[in-house]
Amino acid sequence: MIIVVTGTPCTGKTELAKALAKKLEYLYMDVNKVIDGHKLIESYDTKRQASVVDEKKLAKILIDHTKKGKNIVIDSHLAHYIPKRYVDWCIVTKCDLQTLKKRMEQRKYSLEKIRENLDAEIFDVCLVEAADLGHRIIVLDTTKTPVSKLVSIVIHETRQNH
Repeated sequence: MIIVVTGTPCTGKTELAKALAKKLEYLYMDVNKVIDGHKLIESYDTKRQASVVDEKKLAKILIDHTKKGKNIVIDSHLAHYIPKRYVDWCIVTKCDLQTLKKRMEQRKYSLEKIRENLDAEIFDVCLVEAADLGHRIIVLDTTKTPVSKLVSIVIHETRQNH
């Protein structure tokens, strides 16, 4: 089974993805490490304080991994771009705006980057894009729910509706 975990930065994707992979005994894939390992950064956008990634090459590499027949949890705010035919479930993490803002401030995000990410959360960018791409979606609010409970919800939903 291929599960992608996506959402606005700082909504709890990585913590959930790692815990889910561990509980299910799946391979955990950090897309940032894939990007670094395959040298997919084309440039750096200083205004947005973000690397510009060759998304087509990234998608091809991720698709190649999904075809290997292994159970994988893929972690990235870009993960939902993998075509739905290669993905069994798309988990979208969400978080209340005050908590999200605090998390980004703790990571020392610039005010501009915080605003951009809060806007992405307000407008449900990852959720809307995942839905537009036809993914089977589970939406989880990570604000106050312990990660162990979130993992249980995912396991229950994916087994119940597989």
